[in-house]
Amino acid sequence: MTANYFVDSNILLYAFMESSEKAKIANKIIETKNIMLSTQVINEVCINLIKKAKYSETEIKQTVHNIYANYEVALINQEIILYASTLRENNFISYWDSLIVATAIQNNCKVVYSEDMQHQQVFQNVKIINPFAPLIAVKKN
Repeated sequence: MTANYFVDSNILLYAFMESSEKAKIANKIIETKNIMLSTQVINEVCINLIKKAKYSETEIKQTVHNIYANYEVALINQEIILYASTLRENNFISYWDSLIVATAIQNNCKVVYSEDMQHQQVFQNVKIINPFAPLIAVKKN
């Protein structure tokens, strides 16, 4: 399977933990085909589900099984970590976000869905999309 879309942890967390407009948008995204996550994203999701949603270990295990059954999962390896360092040297981007972007680039994804990065920013051939940007624009008006 070749993924076109990389999904950051915040998108999954809205889908799993909320019932809001953001949750509706997040659920549409995670129902899309050709989605990739990384081991980093899975770890971020799990720690937040444990702390904020009080998931039990049984629920965490089931969530992990479901993620691996439904999405392509990229491992964070040496090549990605070193490439993320290059991204940080050349761009104003955090450590964790650089790992997301590096993983997406190394796996030929076209889009990263994330609420935490600059909407419409492009790194090589990967475009950052904040799927909640239209909601933010509506609130400002």
